[in-house]
Amino acid sequence: MRTVDVTDAGAVAQLASEARDLLGRIDLWFSNVGVGVVGRYEGVPIGDHAQVVAANLIGHMNDAHAVLPIFLAQDHGTFVNMISVGGFVATPYAAAYAASKFGLRGFSEALRGELSKHPRIHVCDVYPTFVDTPGIDHAANYTGARLSLPPGALAPETVAKAVVRLADHPRNTTVVGAPAIALKLGQFFVPNLSAAMMNGFMDRWSDKAEAGPDSSGALFDPPASVSGIEGGRRHPDRRRKAAAVGVAATAGLAVLGVLRWRRA
Repeated sequence: MRTVDVTDAGAVAQLASEARDLLGRIDLWFSNVGVGVVGRYEGVPIGDHAQVVAANLIGHMNDAHAVLPIFLAQDHGTFVNMISVGGFVATPYAAAYAASKFGLRGFSEALRGELSKHPRIHVCDVYPTFVDTPGIDHAANYTGARLSLPPGALAPETVAKAVVRLADHPRNTTVVGAPAIALKLGQFFVPNLSAAMMNGFMDRWSDKAEAGPDSSGALFDPPASVSGIEGGRRHPDRRRKAAAVGVAATAGLAVLGVLRWRRA
């Protein structure tokens, strides 16, 4: 196993070169970089905001800059960006995260335009909702409350299967989870309503959350020990309810969108 800092462009380029030399080619590169800081924008150290953007946006850009020359030389390859539903709907109290994810979506769209004359090279974006990984325990937190996952968090395996499918069947956009589909549709048809729903959700969370200490988490240094893949925070009953809510929300937003279109 090789550990590389994705914010170090030279180190990422060296990794890509070594992988190509070892394997003879690179068919798929999965850029799964993600860190976060939660808190009121002005209450979070600016260095924490900058680190989130450096990892979540520049890290993915470094990955692409390292592997695209290899893809072009071999005339094929799939580059998969893990974005999140936060690339469609901004999350309050996570301004830097939202900026990085919106920026990453634009970056992918620009790359697809540049590569349009290379039909065997694909740039694929994956947009899941919350995923039950230890990531929430590693996030920087300046809210004064303990972070928790909302109902309906996805199993990591669900997202992993979506990524694996892209190896054989590349597509520009893959949305994972009913709530993510609802939020994407809402942002397209009724963006103000989607923003209001997200704001309300975060306000309700902050009202119910337990008090906790402020911390920069694993934003600048990796965790002291390996924490595994699963976060262990999902509840089956809550997942079923969240899925039903997601389907209902999707249908409701679609109706609102049609009504808005007919009035236009």
